[in-house]
Amino acid sequence: MNLARVAVALSLVALSVGAAGKEPVAFSHNDWELACDNTLTCRAAGYQADSGGSEPVSMLVARKAGPGTPIDIQLQIGDADGVKGTLRFKVGKATVSGLEAGTASFDDSQVRSVLPELLKGDEAQVTAGGGKKWVLSLSGLNAVLLKMDEAQGRVGTPGALVRKGSRPESSALQPVPMPVVNVPRPPKARPGDAALAARIFPSLDLKDALEQCNNQEQVNAKSVEVHRLNDRKVLLALGCGVGAYNYTTLLWIAGDKPPYAPVSLEASGEFDEKDASVTSSMKGRGIGDCWSAETWNFNGKDFVRTGATGDGMCRGFAGGAWSLPRYVSRVVVTEPAATPSKP
Repeated sequence: MNLARVAVALSLVALSVGAAGKEPVAFSHNDWELACDNTLTCRAAGYQADSGGSEPVSMLVARKAGPGTPIDIQLQIGDADGVKGTLRFKVGKATVSGLEAGTASFDDSQVRSVLPELLKGDEAQVTAGGGKKWVLSLSGLNAVLLKMDEAQGRVGTPGALVRKGSRPESSALQPVPMPVVNVPRPPKARPGDAALAARIFPSLDLKDALEQCNNQEQVNAKSVEVHRLNDRKVLLALGCGVGAYNYTTLLWIAGDKPPYAPVSLEASGEFDEKDASVTSSMKGRGIGDCWSAETWNFNGKDFVRTGATGDGMCRGFAGGAWSLPRYVSRVVVTEPAATPSKP
């Protein structure tokens, strides 16, 4: 079983309810996928046919929530190093020339000419000098854009992408404000913090570690890292799950004095002391053309999720073709409150 695929699927389920609590906002069909984040900004990405012979090519159709918001379209080819000159994009009766090799953005007039043809076609072609050609599949595009319209409350309005109507444009859902998470900057490590690993380790609940860690030899106090979170709490990190191209780190929050009372976290990953964050990233397969990632930050009491992203389709783009956020927030790092001096 592909763990990264499972992680993405679980993220999609967890984030599949829109602001109104009714419609799913993550969806895929054939060669296109959709991700709408918690602000109701939606991004649809399409690729070359999985079974075809085209080199990697991808299109991103993005739109923020709200009445009358513009549509952003970008085009990307997988390997632009050998391309001389600009690209030419053709779909149906629409042609756009002079596009940058690599990643190109369409202007408003190009979007207006291209979008109706995309909705009618089966495929689009990208060409360059020397006879180079890429074929973008449009299979699944209509279904994915309809789902985008549903998530943003546009179905039946003049601004809908797929199913237009006479319902007032003002009835489209407004953007949801991005959550703001205040994060106290962690203090520097104290003398003796490293020694806390041996003292707290006997109190750890290692049930998850014994189930998830395929490197059992690493499940010991010497493998535990200790990071200072504030003047009373520390983070314990145990890296012990090693896969073909993914790594698992289990985390606990504990007090720095008895009783330590360690509590295991849903969060996992490497700790960054600059913003008290941990990030877990997983590759879908060895070449790294699809990823899922989640980030949590310590808000002074607990770790809260502040970001989630992932592309579910592995289509030959190193590092993934696009960033498709499922959850976004604005993290504000503050200086920790000064500890009162003793009289």
